[in-house]
Amino acid sequence: MGDSVEWQDVKYKETFEQEIRGLTRRRQSDPDCKIEDLEGILRNLYIMDGADQGGRGPLQDIIMAATIAAYEHIISSWKAEIQKNL
Repeated sequence: MGDSVEWQDVKYKETFEQEIRGLTRRRQSDPDCKIEDLEGILRNLYIMDGADQGGRGPLQDIIMAATIAAYEHIISSWKAEIQKNL
């Protein structure tokens, strides 16, 4: 059973880390990027995740879950950073 889910763990981690890197770069390089922008994208990701009537399959489900988790993480970290600096 270990091998049958190992690829899923690897793909989740790979996608999560890739999204974190991309969002971090965006935040650093785009002065117009705001928390509200990322929250809007996250809301759309939630909608896309819930609109899986045809079935995306396990790979796309993993990618979606990791992407959502990355957005949640970045938004939460950013808000904590703002609170800390108040």
